[in-house]
Amino acid sequence: MSLQSQRQLENTRAKLKLLEDRLRELESESVANPRARELSKQSLKKLANQLKEEIVRFEARHTTSRSG
Repeated sequence: MSLQSQRQLENTRAKLKLLEDRLRELESESVANPRARELSKQSLKKLANQLKEEIVRFEARHTTSRSG
């Protein structure tokens, strides 16, 4: 995945916010299976990190193209 436009950047930021909100919810929820919750948290964190990396890459390319 590689962000190509400002619109994609905005959508990715919105998705990231949803993921981070869900992670906070998981922290406070009581669950019958703590292992399943932990695996869910790991998966959401991994996806959140991927989105953060894409945002940083896009911003770096955007900044570089402006100054160059």
